[in-house]
Amino acid sequence: MDSRQKQEESGMDNQQKQGSLITDYGQITLSKNRYHHRIHLLNIIGEIEGHENLGSSSKTSKYEHILPQLAAVEDDEGIDGLMVLLNTVGGDVEAGLAIAEMIASLSKPKVCLVLGGGHSIGVPLAVSGDVTFIVPSATMVVHPIRMNGTVLGVTQNYEYIERMQDRIIEFTSNHCSIKEEELREIMFNTKELTKDIGSVLVGRQAVEVGIIDRVGGIHTAMNCLYDLINAKKNSKIEQYEHLN
Repeated sequence: MDSRQKQEESGMDNQQKQGSLITDYGQITLSKNRYHHRIHLLNIIGEIEGHENLGSSSKTSKYEHILPQLAAVEDDEGIDGLMVLLNTVGGDVEAGLAIAEMIASLSKPKVCLVLGGGHSIGVPLAVSGDVTFIVPSATMVVHPIRMNGTVLGVTQNYEYIERMQDRIIEFTSNHCSIKEEELREIMFNTKELTKDIGSVLVGRQAVEVGIIDRVGGIHTAMNCLYDLINAKKNSKIEQYEHLN
């Protein structure tokens, strides 16, 4: 078998692996850009699944799939950055916060782009990147925590929900420019939604209130990520030259 045939077979194997990652997890590694940076693309869609399986007809993002992938991104020296595409209705609070904390704690440059929607627990996910973008037509529904099922011990449950709400508000305000008081005001707004508490932010509105950094699409977001990666690499070179 000659080297050309081996390269072709290797290329086909890589394409099959990439195709499998897209089909199973909505993830792929991008590497054909002008800088030859290797970027892991993470797609968070549908409902964030928690400790219970959702129906087979629901599109979900499973934390048990996403968390190991994020750990692999951090561990892999060959991965230069992370691009997160977000289109979610929300879902399990603790699973969503776990994913958001993992993204925020990565040492690699990361950019988040809200497409379609970043609702409910999708808000902390949207702000977990170093720089965040939203397309003009995307929406973000910001509202308090909801609880389904039977509630025993109303006072204790209320205190638990209140503490969890504080965790979401603290994480969100720590990773964007909006202040806690302003976020609470938007979250507990009673004048906008007829059957719910909260606010709907469309595109630029999310930027104006300080939750998202910029309005832009995939081209702008990718170029921003390239710049972050280049800046980090240049910083490492400068540190090395200074030591020598």
